[in-house]
Amino acid sequence: MATNDTSRAAGPSPTVAAGVLGFALGGFIDGILLHQVLQWHHLLSLVGGEGLRDIRVQILADGLFHVLMYVIALGGLWLLWRSRDRITGRRDDLRIVGSAFLGFGVWQVVDVVGFHWVMGIHRIRVDVPNPLFWDIAWLVVFAVPSLAAAWWLMRKTGHDGPSGPGLRRAPAALAALVVVAGPVAILPPPGVSTAMVVFRSGIDAPAAFAAVAAVDGRVLWSSRNGDVLAVDLGGRSPAALYANGALLVSSSSLVAGCLAWSRV
Repeated sequence: MATNDTSRAAGPSPTVAAGVLGFALGGFIDGILLHQVLQWHHLLSLVGGEGLRDIRVQILADGLFHVLMYVIALGGLWLLWRSRDRITGRRDDLRIVGSAFLGFGVWQVVDVVGFHWVMGIHRIRVDVPNPLFWDIAWLVVFAVPSLAAAWWLMRKTGHDGPSGPGLRRAPAALAALVVVAGPVAILPPPGVSTAMVVFRSGIDAPAAFAAVAAVDGRVLWSSRNGDVLAVDLGGRSPAALYANGALLVSSSSLVAGCLAWSRV
């Protein structure tokens, strides 16, 4: 029995797991809201160099960002599962909620301060005359309330805080939220028939346009080399595009749902 108690005490902390999941949720919200729905920036929108400004590189960077968030989220879920025996009462539930808020707020600060101001790879909005205003507004709306909620909950759950039966509602709700948010980041938007199609190396513009014609699609936009097209598929299957040299089509089930929201 003593051995079991010792192993439980030495296991991962549920608050650490919740913080990791909150951090991943911050990344998911960033990717879904800013990259896909509002289309305010790509991950590398402000990175110089002709090669890095290529839309294929921008798409790849956004995709890798989403993959990183999935890895972090899976790590958080694994830590939460490993720490389930250490969740013993309502106080733990509140600490988990507070840690999730903390992780969410930390992501906002890391993104704005680290990626926007220090590294300068993008801003909240890159197409406005005063991007600093939008960065600060984002921190005020998302980071400050999250960190304030985390501080309040952590104070509320001190040694003399509330206790009670092992409800475990907070970890279950947090895990469910992450499980739902992950797939949402890869789903194509409902009712949209436009797809971004990336062709593999060696496919020239005539071959790419021929592939679109094979599925009775309509080209809405083309990159300079014709290797990236915005195509109105009209609800038709993109299978023939893959058969004719397409490397990635946004309406597929791959981790690339954000392509369908790219500006054309």
